[in-house]
Amino acid sequence: MIKSTLIGLCLVLCATLKAQQDVYFTSTPALTPDGSQIVFSFDSDLWKVSSSGGTATRLTGMDGVEEYPRISPDGKWIAFSSTQYGNADIYIMPIDGGEIKQLTFNSAGDRMETWSWDSKTIYFRSGRYNRTAAYTVDIEGRTPKRLFDHYFNWPHNLALHPDGRVFFNESWESSNQVHRKRYKGAFNPDIKTFNMHTGEYAELTDYEGKDMWSTIDKDGNVYFASDESNGQYNLYAFVNNQKTRLTNFKTSIKDPQVNANGGFVVFEKDYQVYLYDVAKKRSQKVSISIFKNNTLAQAQEFSTDRNVSAFDVSQDEKKLAFVSRGELFVSDISGKFIKQLKTKPGERVVEVKWLKDNKTLLYSQTAGGYTNLFTIDAATGTGEKQLTNDQGFDRNIELNPALTHAAYYSGRNEVRLLDLETFKSETVANEELWGLYNPQPRFSPDGKYLTFTVRNDFEEDIYIYDIAEKSVHNYTKTGVPETSPFWGPEGKYLYFVSNRTQPSYPFGLRDGRMYRIPLVRQEGDFKSDELAKVFEEEKKEEEDKTEEKKAEGPATQIDFEADVLRAMEQIGPSFGSQSNPFVVQSGDKTQVVYSSNHDEAQRSLWVTTFEPFERQKTEKIDGSARAGEIPEQ
Repeated sequence: MIKSTLIGLCLVLCATLKAQQDVYFTSTPALTPDGSQIVFSFDSDLWKVSSSGGTATRLTGMDGVEEYPRISPDGKWIAFSSTQYGNADIYIMPIDGGEIKQLTFNSAGDRMETWSWDSKTIYFRSGRYNRTAAYTVDIEGRTPKRLFDHYFNWPHNLALHPDGRVFFNESWESSNQVHRKRYKGAFNPDIKTFNMHTGEYAELTDYEGKDMWSTIDKDGNVYFASDESNGQYNLYAFVNNQKTRLTNFKTSIKDPQVNANGGFVVFEKDYQVYLYDVAKKRSQKVSISIFKNNTLAQAQEFSTDRNVSAFDVSQDEKKLAFVSRGELFVSDISGKFIKQLKTKPGERVVEVKWLKDNKTLLYSQTAGGYTNLFTIDAATGTGEKQLTNDQGFDRNIELNPALTHAAYYSGRNEVRLLDLETFKSETVANEELWGLYNPQPRFSPDGKYLTFTVRNDFEEDIYIYDIAEKSVHNYTKTGVPETSPFWGPEGKYLYFVSNRTQPSYPFGLRDGRMYRIPLVRQEGDFKSDELAKVFEEEKKEEEDKTEEKKAEGPATQIDFEADVLRAMEQIGPSFGSQSNPFVVQSGDKTQVVYSSNHDEAQRSLWVTTFEPFERQKTEKIDGSARAGEIPEQ
């Protein structure tokens, strides 16, 4: 009995130690010149750990976010970016800790890139002068200098060759669009070089996809990332001047950095740090543990002020559930009595919804680096259960009116429905969703249809899924963006945001306007009909029929063959930028609430009201400056 107990304790201890070493969201790693130590960003600070793994040591404890550390070739300094005052500036500190010195002071964002080989000059990219360009600053912090004058547009991902050449990329696809994998086209990034002394320019790659993130050791060995082999970013090198693949991962790497003396390349993969051994031609994850000496007082304070990222109201309107700084909370409707629910340690809660029983919460939470769906008993805070085990980010949860199904996105392509009785999930559409800032999927008022947004040739189209027929329809089919669809509560209109004249690629939707489309052909109201009603006798039978019809709720009918663009109607102001429509109805009055900055470029919530035989009326909602998402109830 004693032996089995000891074995059990050992297994628990081993499991605990393993869990401590599975640290996620470690990013932008760099190596010391000899490759023995790794400096990386985690929890907004810089940390240092042995290249063989182990417990990391915190190097910074500043208020902002410290990232992109780069170690000088002489091994004495760490230069990095930090957002202490709202934008990123370049800072420098001794490798073993000590005084931190700010080197740049521009209001634009400055991102650390690389060092000169004499360890006296820092190279960085910056958005000053309203465009990305390359700059240098010495370690004394004197006035930064622009690297290229009139030669190149958008230079970034800088690396220096010992022979004096500057390696760089020159496309937004390798700067602000790196999350868009598999891009092929005229803006594909190539590895380019320019010799500042001789003026010699060269392009070392000509692949139509993405070649980027050069990093070079003191012997001139060049490593970089490319998605040529399988559509994922893998590590490559120039071997005898030939582009050669070194890894064959099924998920992408990010930000590779070789040590100055050569032999090792460190990079981020699946939100963890990996190390590639050049001689052994082998990669492995660096097992990192983070030690935090936290002590708990008998009473704890957890400030949620200005930090609530998601919330939902229960169907009985007696309770709130909300997320703050990755933690899950419940309270009474007034928010006076609050309890934190103990979810999986070390993970982050993102979204939350109440289920029909007013007791169970459905929420998304990270698991293995990806958000998955969970349930928990809100009354007791126990019984946490993981419903999905995906490696594709389950997100944008939406419940149907009957609270029998939940719709959500998974990964880049899947729209799914979750049965809220069996908790079984099925994929109902497989389209180009992309994985960033997806508009919310929406059920029709009768729950028969689901609408969502799909990217076609980089532009958003509104799709509708017929749940009974299990068919998917592209409802708008245009070359300009239509996004953020919302059903009218009466089931007759679909509201959305669009720019009818300008595509959104590559800089995103600009000057979005509010529109609505009738789902079927509709006849307008006539004043003569309204007048005739005044003279009609009120009949009990007709009243009963009317009440019965109201009890049935709104029914949604859609003519998929209609030319919807011909019946499109603009809502609200014709200037500024509008977004995120939310529609409510009371009697004959329909109100569209949305965000807009048309009033002196200050974004607030506005409401446009529709009422029979009345003009549209648009008003600002007082006290709504910087207001966010409106939860649907």
